[in-house]
Amino acid sequence: MQFDIITLFPDFFSASLQVGLLGKALARNIARVNCINPRDFATDKHRRVDDEPYGGGVGMVLKPEPIFAAVESIPPLPRREVILLTPQGERMHQGLFRELAANYDQLVLICGHYEGIDERVMQLVTREVSLGDFVLTGGEIPALALINGVVRLRPGTVGKEESLKAESFEDGLLDYPHYTRPAEFRGMRVPDVLLSGNHGEIDRWRREQQLRRTRSRRPDLLAELSSDAIGAEPDEGEIRSR
Repeated sequence: MQFDIITLFPDFFSASLQVGLLGKALARNIARVNCINPRDFATDKHRRVDDEPYGGGVGMVLKPEPIFAAVESIPPLPRREVILLTPQGERMHQGLFRELAANYDQLVLICGHYEGIDERVMQLVTREVSLGDFVLTGGEIPALALINGVVRLRPGTVGKEESLKAESFEDGLLDYPHYTRPAEFRGMRVPDVLLSGNHGEIDRWRREQQLRRTRSRRPDLLAELSSDAIGAEPDEGEIRSR
């Protein structure tokens, strides 16, 4: 899978793309990342990529010519999406990452800056994506989050792909609590059920914990699920007894 990032700050990605699972995935060519600086396509001697907005107002706006030239310089692959990282876009979620990982060979990521981007650039864009309902100094942080979320779903990135199926949001619920050795630490014990070896009871406990956490922390997720997807919810007394 190929990621082509249109960014004024290519160095932002240098270290982040070399560490952890993401770095290993890129080293094994599970994905490729190419940074393109629109400043390289500016036509004036000062290499300007921004200008004052028509109609007045504060801030500067990214010019269309360098962005168009940068995107058009990238050889297109058959299944390509051109994504603008913007607070006005669809918020990132696990379903979006799954869709992009499964259905596309190439993601072109346009990182905005300054007050905004010339509206005519939208003629290039096939999707707008946001990291959340807040404003950052540029699109590089959202772009890195999107790359991380998509690449980790590509075959070969995660050693045990089965682990991807038991994560937060994969079935619409938050993840269950995790424990490892020692069995007791500063008076805090691992729940007995996890030490029992009874995998049926462990699975049931984990599902109960998912429901409890989701109901407590993200009730909006439960509201989006059907009763069949949720199953029979245990009452609070039953959960506390386990």
